[in-house]
Amino acid sequence: MRTLKYAILGLLNNEPMTGYDIGKEFSKDLGEFWNAKHSQIYPELKKLFDEGLIVYEIQISGEILEKKMYSITEEGKAAFLQWLKQAEPLEPTPKDVFRLRMYFSNHLDVPTRIHLLEHQLLQHQERLQHLRKNNERHQSIPPHDSVDFGDYFILDGAILRETVTIQWLENFIQYCKSL
Repeated sequence: MRTLKYAILGLLNNEPMTGYDIGKEFSKDLGEFWNAKHSQIYPELKKLFDEGLIVYEIQISGEILEKKMYSITEEGKAAFLQWLKQAEPLEPTPKDVFRLRMYFSNHLDVPTRIHLLEHQLLQHQERLQHLRKNNERHQSIPPHDSVDFGDYFILDGAILRETVTIQWLENFIQYCKSL
């Protein structure tokens, strides 16, 4: 399955965008849980156009700068909604180099293990701070049919994930310090 296909269709279902704008979305909100590079986005836009799922119009900016403004077709909306309604099986646990190292951490001395745990803790605290700052734009839970609802829903899950990870790291730092 071409998941990027549906991410782009979802963005265009919200509003028409240029390829550049789509790329910016992957470095903002979507980047919290999904990423795509420009080198992936533009070939996917061509495929979507060839499949009749999107169209574009050329817009002139300034005197000669052309940009393509993409929008979703009715066929694209139908494909997106069909994909959106599918139940998703649980993905395999993502690879996590830090956890792999900690699995074998019995081969480390305690100060090194504590150093690695504290370094990881600091990164997760920074990420949690970033997520909470992003969540400040929501004064309350947005209406369930608004564009902001999905953002709020995903941010809430990410904040909970980081909070639990921080608690887990703090617990094991304390344990290692008591050795």
